[in-house]
Amino acid sequence: MAPQFRSYVWDPALIVSQIVLMQAVYYSSLGLWLALVDSLVQNSPSLDQIFSYEVLGFSTSPGRLAMMAFILNALTCAVGLLYFIRRGKQCLDFTVTVHFFHLLGCCIYNSHFPAALTWWLIHTVCTALMAVIGEYLCMRTELKEIPLNSVPKSNV
Repeated sequence: MAPQFRSYVWDPALIVSQIVLMQAVYYSSLGLWLALVDSLVQNSPSLDQIFSYEVLGFSTSPGRLAMMAFILNALTCAVGLLYFIRRGKQCLDFTVTVHFFHLLGCCIYNSHFPAALTWWLIHTVCTALMAVIGEYLCMRTELKEIPLNSVPKSNV
């Protein structure tokens, strides 16, 4: 077998820890964005803003602000993919996993499957944004030149 630049070893502990870390990044940054938005409009924070289907909507001001917080959270989590996952090929996998666990959390919180079209729309957009921007950032890092000689050249 020929030597490779990066070896791919099946490491379930690493994968599980990265999933847990990305979930922590997702919910902590979403909480921060929602707290910031709530402080701007003097709204009281609640778990409904994160898990309820009825909160997201175009018709009310809190619904639009919550959607804005979810979009900003997707951008923040894309940066999290850059720092914690570091592989462009794995960005889509971790993004879908984060949003799948969020879907499970919403189903458990509400005791039924989401039926609101705006919930599906915003989470589809957020999944696409997080995956594409995260992959772009990771690919930029992966394509940087690798210095082969660290000793400066002398002019003789």
